[in-house]
Amino acid sequence: MKTRYMNPYLAGFLLGLVLLATVFITGRGLGASGALKSVVTSTVWAVAPGHAAKTAFFQSAHPEGQSPLMEWLVFEALGVLLGAFLSGVISDRLTFTLEHPPHVKSWVRVAGAFAGGALFGLGSQFGRGCTSGAALSGMAVLSAGGFLTMLAIFGSAYAVAYFFRKLWI
Repeated sequence: MKTRYMNPYLAGFLLGLVLLATVFITGRGLGASGALKSVVTSTVWAVAPGHAAKTAFFQSAHPEGQSPLMEWLVFEALGVLLGAFLSGVISDRLTFTLEHPPHVKSWVRVAGAFAGGALFGLGSQFGRGCTSGAALSGMAVLSAGGFLTMLAIFGSAYAVAYFFRKLWI
């Protein structure tokens, strides 16, 4: 059976419409790193409220008793997960298998995914947002920084892909 994918031009056009709607409705662009930050902040307030109350970072993320989980970015991330799941179901590509090459054990693949995700999350906090949000949202408003971010993302990936192509875990 042939795997079905959406036309990439149509997908890009639809992504542009989603970005436009997000900017119009929320006044901000797309980005996902804030959702995890809201979850972590809520967890710290639940587990160690004394520490959170004494830390400026946690105080600013928890204005006037409002739960950080009510941020729109949390709902955006949940929508992305739901949309990915529905896309897999509709296109008959949903599987619950872990793909890895024969020379790599499953736990190494999972550990590598978690380590990469953690490093990406840490980097997004140092950079004050995730790369996709900076690039897509920046380019949508014709920001030079958005274009430079996109060039840096794809340029660096293209530059190192040759050297790391055989290290797939």
